[in-house]
Amino acid sequence: MKHLVVSLLSIFAACSLLPAASKPNIMVFLVDDMGVMDTSVPFLTDAAGKPKRYPLNDYYRTPSMERLAKLGIRFNNFYAMSVCSPTRISIMSGQNAARHAATNWISPDKNNRGTKGPPEWNWKGLKKGDVTLPGILQQNGYHTIHVGKGHFGPRNSEGGDPANLGFDVNIAGECFGAPGSYYAKDDYGAKTKRKNHAVPHLEAYHGTGTFLTEALTLEAKKAVAKAVQDDRPFYLYFSHYAVHAPFHSDPRFAAHYADSGKPGNAQAFATLIEGMDKSLGDMLDQFEELGVAENTLVLFLGDNGSDAPLGHQHAVACAAPLRGKKGAHYEGGMRVPFIAAWAKPSPGNAFQKRLPLPADAIQSQAAAVHDLFPTILTVAGGKAPKKHTVDGIPLQTLLTGKPDPDRRQTFLMHYPHGPHRSSYFTVWRDGDWKLIHHYFPSKESGGGHHQLYNLAEDPFESTNLATARPDELERMGKGLAAALDAHGALYPVDGDGRPVKPRLE
Repeated sequence: MKHLVVSLLSIFAACSLLPAASKPNIMVFLVDDMGVMDTSVPFLTDAAGKPKRYPLNDYYRTPSMERLAKLGIRFNNFYAMSVCSPTRISIMSGQNAARHAATNWISPDKNNRGTKGPPEWNWKGLKKGDVTLPGILQQNGYHTIHVGKGHFGPRNSEGGDPANLGFDVNIAGECFGAPGSYYAKDDYGAKTKRKNHAVPHLEAYHGTGTFLTEALTLEAKKAVAKAVQDDRPFYLYFSHYAVHAPFHSDPRFAAHYADSGKPGNAQAFATLIEGMDKSLGDMLDQFEELGVAENTLVLFLGDNGSDAPLGHQHAVACAAPLRGKKGAHYEGGMRVPFIAAWAKPSPGNAFQKRLPLPADAIQSQAAAVHDLFPTILTVAGGKAPKKHTVDGIPLQTLLTGKPDPDRRQTFLMHYPHGPHRSSYFTVWRDGDWKLIHHYFPSKESGGGHHQLYNLAEDPFESTNLATARPDELERMGKGLAAALDAHGALYPVDGDGRPVKPRLE
C-alpha cells in the first residue's frame, strides 16, 4: 500500500508539471516612446535589403538589442499607433485602435478627447471582464506578470490597475504614462510636485541610488524566478517607463554621451535608452541562469515613434532619415523596432521546432502591434472567444523569415483627436502607398485634406503626390474609408457635433 501511495503521488507530481513542461515562456519587452532609429541596431535597409546604418545608429549604445537581433529576426516595417494607450490596448486586445476606440493616450484625470474629438471615444480604456491577452493566457495555465507602465485606463478605473485585466502580479503599473521621477531619492515621484505620477510598489528602493529602470528589472527578475520555482510557464509583460519624459539622466551611462555635442535632454534620452538596453541584457542573462532560456520567446518592441528631443515633430530630425516623431502622421511617428528571438536558440528544442526563428535576419513585410495577440496565443496554445473580434494576423510565417504572399500589406492608424503634434487624421498604408487624410486642413497638412506618398520610391516622405497621382489618391481614399467603416471607427465632429467623415475627392 505504501508503494502504491508513493507511485500515485509521483504520478500526481508529474501531472502537475505538465503545464510548465508543455508551454513556452513568453516575455513581451515593451519600451515607451522608442522609435525605430533609437538604437545601435540598424533596422532600415538599402535597395538590396541589407541593413543600412545612419548617424543615429552610431549615437545610441544598445549592445543587448544587438545580441537579441543576432539571435533572431527583426522587422523593418513594424507599426504601432502614434501614441501609447492605443498601442497598449491593441496588444492586450488584438484589435486596431479604430475598433477598440481608445484612439488617444488616456489622460488619468480628465477626458482628453479634444475640442472636435468623438464624444463616444473609449476614454475609460480596458475594464474588468474584457477579453485580454493575459486573461486568456491565465486561463491556459500561465503565470501572468505585469511589470512597469500600465496606462490602460484613467485614475480609479478598473483599467487603471493591471491586476483587473488578467495579470496575476502587478508591479508598478498604474493609470498614468509618465513617471513622476526616475530617481529613488525622489521616491520615484512621491517627493515631487508630480505626486500623482509616483510609481507604486517600489518602496523598498526609496531613498537609494537605484534608478527606476533598474528597480523594475530587479522586481521582474524576482517575479520570474518565483514562477520558475513554482514550475509554472510565465507570461512577462515588461513595460518600461523609459524612455518617456521626464528626460532624467541615468547616471550609470551619462559619461558615454557627455562629448556628443547633443543637447542635455538628448543626452539624457540616450542614457534612458542604454539603461533600458541593460535591463534587456539582464533578463536574457537571468533566463540562462534559471535554465529556461531555450524555452523562452522574447518579443521586443516600442509602443510608438521616437520622442527623442531632437528637432521638430514633422521634420527629419529625431528619427532621421525618417520624418516625424511620436504623435505625428509620418513614418517616424509610427515605425517602431520589433525583434523576435528565442532567448537561447536550440534547434532541437520542441518549442523552437514549432517556431524556428532564423538568426540575424530581417523581415521587410509590414506588420503591426495588434498582430502580437494572435501570434502569442498560437505559440501558447490559447484561443480568443469567438465573440471577440481580432484584427491582428499571426506572424508565424513572417517570423520564420519567409514571405507571406497571402498576407495583406495594410495598416490603419486613426487619430480623431487634437490638439496634438498631428491632429484629426487617419493614415492608411496599402502596399507601397501611404495616404494621410486630414479631417480639418491646417498648416501641418499644407492647407489640404490629403498627403500621398509612395514609400518604395520616397521612403522619407518628401514629395506629396496627392495632386500628381489622382488615380492613386482615389483608390487609396476608397480603401481608407472602407477600412474605417469595417472597424466601426468614430470620427471627429464639426461645430454642431456632427461626425466628419473622410473627403474622398
